[in-house]
Amino acid sequence: MNNEQRLMNVLLSPHISEKSTRLAEASNQIAFRVRTDARKDEIRRAVEKMFKVEVASVRVLNVKGKTKGLPGRNRGRRSDWRKAYIKLKPGFDIDFAEPVAAAE
Repeated sequence: MNNEQRLMNVLLSPHISEKSTRLAEASNQIAFRVRTDARKDEIRRAVEKMFKVEVASVRVLNVKGKTKGLPGRNRGRRSDWRKAYIKLKPGFDIDFAEPVAAAE
């Protein structure tokens, strides 16, 4: 897989929650679910390329999968995943209603 294809596959989806919505309104930060092997520089380049914005900073954290199951039955575990908080430079915003650059 070449570098361009990898950048297009780094971002999996926006992560929508109460916390991420509050961060987006208060400090212009967007949360994304990303590949587990994605690096900060790849995430930065992918966001800048796909949404045509400038990124101020990237924070990445690993989220442990939850253990699920009913008492007395086999317990399962959801997959671990990775989340990235993207802080945009002033004057930039991501509108998820608009088509992304990959659709062009």
